[in-house]
Amino acid sequence: MSNIVLSRIDERLVHGQVGVQWVGFANANIVVVVNDEVANDEIQQSLMEMVLADGIAIRFWSVQKTIETIHKASDRQRILLVCRTPKDFRHLIEGGVPISQINVGNMHYSEGKDQIAKTVSVDADDITEFGRLKDLGVNCTVQGVPTESATDIFTLIH
Repeated sequence: MSNIVLSRIDERLVHGQVGVQWVGFANANIVVVVNDEVANDEIQQSLMEMVLADGIAIRFWSVQKTIETIHKASDRQRILLVCRTPKDFRHLIEGGVPISQINVGNMHYSEGKDQIAKTVSVDADDITEFGRLKDLGVNCTVQGVPTESATDIFTLIH
């Protein structure tokens, strides 16, 4: 049975906030980056590896590999899962990955998106995906760093 201690949406995937603050807060000892593009990009992988403290493992898996592999994790592995999008998390959950809570950290503003929190901007597709996650029984809260209070994303989406 996998021991997922934190699931986070963060467009930057692994950076200082995730690699230091969230890993420590969740007492994770392995970070699993779930992203089809990064799973095949050694340069991005190297940059993310540099952020983590010694003793923290990291894996770069596609969505499909995560679905196929996460159940083989040892109980000793305290996993922080990080994806760029709510859609990737929906695919994981629909594939049988046991996730009931998602921390929404960074979803950057771009054309066509509405800023709903300091570090979170969403478009219609994102709102649809969060609705699907809610229908799957997943609680989604916006929280940039562990010292901030968590806010239910559905109180922010209009």
